[in-house]
Amino acid sequence: MSTKVAVVTGSNKGIGLAIVRALCQQYQGEVYLTSRDVGRGQEAVESLASEGLKPKFHQLDIDDLSSIITAAGYFKEKYGGVDVLINNAGIAFKNASTAPFSTQAEVTLKTNFFSTRDMLTHFLPLIKAGGRVVNVSSFVGSRTLNMCSPALQERFRSEDITEEELAGLMQQFVELTKKDEHKKGGWPETAYGVSKTGLTTLSMILARRLSKERPHDEILLNACCPGWVRTDMAGPKAPKSPEEGAETPVYLALLPPGATQPHGKFVSEKKVQEW
Repeated sequence: MSTKVAVVTGSNKGIGLAIVRALCQQYQGEVYLTSRDVGRGQEAVESLASEGLKPKFHQLDIDDLSSIITAAGYFKEKYGGVDVLINNAGIAFKNASTAPFSTQAEVTLKTNFFSTRDMLTHFLPLIKAGGRVVNVSSFVGSRTLNMCSPALQERFRSEDITEEELAGLMQQFVELTKKDEHKKGGWPETAYGVSKTGLTTLSMILARRLSKERPHDEILLNACCPGWVRTDMAGPKAPKSPEEGAETPVYLALLPPGATQPHGKFVSEKKVQEW
């Protein structure tokens, strides 16, 4: 039996670190904590080691394509692929940010949508049969979807939207914000929300593709919402601890062998949500 391996992006703190902790406790295989900053990543590994846990570390900056390609090569060579991938890395501007909305849109969509898409482009071919892929999205994405124009809602919910069309729509939003015409184009005033609408829709597209191209591999790919969690990103007033935020992503990562559902769904509190 080859060693099973789980990879968690953006996992040196917050929900990502809590996911790694839970996987170290529950997953029968090796667990990789990754972060763009090597020092912070190794500090996080040491903090978990002091709890008696044994994660491994690999540098991974999802905003850097060469970093993604290097990491993909490493996991292919060492393990022959990946069994569990949790795309947790993401960013959000604070409400108090004075950055122009067009800057917020470009930066937020770059990481939360386009860079996560790069991860999936390079890592999905490495996912082994029986593998699990979890994209950490947000309920803000479904709320944002309902604030889009009827035409946009129809495309995001359609079964025939392609990855290329979706990427085009995400880029369109960014370009419209530069001219302050996004509202005219049917988009709401939330870069974070649009990025997560895109990520959840991308998850559904890729799940359909996996079912078609690798029907016998029993890979399950889902998007999920961890909830409103006390992190640097979401602030100290959030009701959930990082450990509570990790519960749904970890549940999806550990769906038992032979499970066929959920797949291509948006999941919150371990339950499939309307999209």
